[in-house]
Amino acid sequence: MADAAANETSHYRICPLCEAACGLQIRTAPSPTGPTIVSIRGDEADPFSNGYLCPKGVALKDLHEDPDRLRQPMRRRADRQGFDPISWEDAFAEIARRLPPLRERHGSDAVALTIGNPASHKIGLFSYFPHLARALGTRNLFSASTLDQMPKQLACGLMYGHWLSVPVPDLPRTDLFICLGANPMVSNGSLWTSPDYRGKAKALRARGGRIVVIDPRRTETAQAADEHLAIRPGGDVYLLLGLLHVIFDEGLERLGAMADHVEGLHALRAAVADFPPERGAAHCGIPADAQRRLAREFATTPKAVLYGRFGTCTQRFGSINSWLIDALNIVTGHFDTEGGLMFPKAAAFAANTMGRPGQGKGVTTGRRQSRVAKAPEVMGEFPISCLAEEIEVPGDGQVHALITVACNPVLSAPNGARLARALEGLDFMLSLDPYINETSRHADLILPPPSPLEDWHYDMVFSQLSWRNHARWSGPVMPASTGTDADAKSDVDAPRAEWETLLRLAAIAMGLPPDADLQAVDDAALKAELKRQAGDRADEILAMLDGGAGPARWLDLGLRSGPYGDGFGARPEGLTLARVQAAPHGIDLGELQPRIPEVLRTASGRIDLAPAALVADLAHADAALRHPTGDELLLIGRRETRSNNSWMHNLPVLAKGRDRCTLLVHPDDAARAGLADGQAARLSNARGSVIAPVTVSADMRPGVVSLPHGWGHDLAGSRLSVAARHPGVNMNLLLDDEARDPVSGTSVLSGIAVRLSAAEG
Repeated sequence: MADAAANETSHYRICPLCEAACGLQIRTAPSPTGPTIVSIRGDEADPFSNGYLCPKGVALKDLHEDPDRLRQPMRRRADRQGFDPISWEDAFAEIARRLPPLRERHGSDAVALTIGNPASHKIGLFSYFPHLARALGTRNLFSASTLDQMPKQLACGLMYGHWLSVPVPDLPRTDLFICLGANPMVSNGSLWTSPDYRGKAKALRARGGRIVVIDPRRTETAQAADEHLAIRPGGDVYLLLGLLHVIFDEGLERLGAMADHVEGLHALRAAVADFPPERGAAHCGIPADAQRRLAREFATTPKAVLYGRFGTCTQRFGSINSWLIDALNIVTGHFDTEGGLMFPKAAAFAANTMGRPGQGKGVTTGRRQSRVAKAPEVMGEFPISCLAEEIEVPGDGQVHALITVACNPVLSAPNGARLARALEGLDFMLSLDPYINETSRHADLILPPPSPLEDWHYDMVFSQLSWRNHARWSGPVMPASTGTDADAKSDVDAPRAEWETLLRLAAIAMGLPPDADLQAVDDAALKAELKRQAGDRADEILAMLDGGAGPARWLDLGLRSGPYGDGFGARPEGLTLARVQAAPHGIDLGELQPRIPEVLRTASGRIDLAPAALVADLAHADAALRHPTGDELLLIGRRETRSNNSWMHNLPVLAKGRDRCTLLVHPDDAARAGLADGQAARLSNARGSVIAPVTVSADMRPGVVSLPHGWGHDLAGSRLSVAARHPGVNMNLLLDDEARDPVSGTSVLSGIAVRLSAAEG
């Protein structure tokens, strides 16, 4: 045993499987076929996650070894019944043969691009996707943001001047944590990178603090809280308006240090004046006296923070909710201060650390509209629920080709059946994906990435959303694949770095041959950016950059020019890529610090407390109040610790155990429908029906049922063998793809009216 341990090697990397971005210690040992993974544990020396690890982290071994994971490009057969492997050269040659003529014939907008949230965990994907988007010149950009977080990013953009200036709870220093429509015990934060929420919450309560959870379900977070308020789905806007009304009506506002940095306070006060708690109590399901008590407790606790996430975003008034959550923190003095909402300061790539501090151009929305639904562009993209109609409806600008990058909208977007039909009508479809899944099964070509363990990584996104400032770099754990195809008994091309794949596609879109010199293309892009940033010093700085080809040079540029960087020699003790690489466990950059006004990038240099578009949408919230609540059953989603993305259902270590795709039903609702625990139930509405096993649970609010997101692995043509054995059902079949928050374009995924009955037979 001692000899075996002596031969093991420890590697340290950032977990790429959810937003918590925990530090891992991965031990490998030599074998006749190459290194094998011996163990995966939390890295106790990591200054950010301190050894914490959720069940997903150990699944990296299953992902790396998954026989279903693609190791080479695949081409759809002429009869469209399955795929055959081809070489990278043949794949790029086919793309060059088919894509440019299609663009020339139909225009740039004929090619649509979609990107999923796994790209946030891959520096090669996230940093080089914009190269492809610019080269294509299409306005038809879609992402998972309009299924998840766009309301929050829109509200932050309007209030603070940039889409990724998202303040996060300073949980380690607060005394009252109010959690609305989020479940960080499972997610460890969303738009808030905070591993080991459980430990932080336990410490909060140990020092005498309180946790209040507001959710239609008594979630895992609520079970470990001091109080749970079971809100009615979709009623968040009326709770938030009621809380703000009480704050102003009872003179509880205290802006403190923010008084000199806000505008729109009087407009905000006027906007909430007609929404006392009594008026919205029935619609939010929380009595007026409970709302008043909560508002007073929040306003009078010196260190308190209100946090809201997924459940507050995926409803009709998601943008208003996101705005009002931050407004409540600001007007009660719980903003940009210890224990409240605070802004991280990332070591690289954060727009709110670049340029002139404290002022900028702000954000603009609606610069164009989608062709069919006339949905406004937000953050450069259209709602992903518009994709099917953009493919189906003829006319100028119709989508004829699609490139999907690390996403599976057939399962994740509303009305996936319609989208699946639309994909079959495309002239050309290309997927960058490790699996033949419910979406990529429609592609003409699939280009796979390497295993995450074969690649290096630096968090571009989550360091901008982190509970503590840090810089961490992950080297590859395993050598690059040999490319041996066990089925074909022959050598094939191994997966290529994702940045290379994207840059090759961009070069083809720019009219270059499929074997163009990528180094020259990358050099040209980097030199143009250096000229913009450094002017006459561009050549000097280019010569100083470390990392060789690809995103490493861009990372060195970002670190050295960032707030902790060496400034290319001006601050010798500052960060460089080499310095971060030399710290295997990462570099701790300290607790969050106040950043107002420096962080602001609004044109006024002030926080906008009453963004015009959001104030205007309050008229619709007011109109909705005039319609009494019905007695319909409402469907909500939920997140499972072992299930962040649909492809995780194909990893044995996460798929084992009890059935997780069950319908949670309150005992009273189950009794009315004649259902017992474990019985099959049918959920139906005007859009369709699904059948799922029932779990009777008193944790549900009466009148509300819950299904988890991302299931439905029973579609012909996909190749997810483990997931197919436990397919579950896709709740998105019950969702209306035309139901959106019109301000942000985000799909309504929560509070869907359904009927519940026993499944026939």
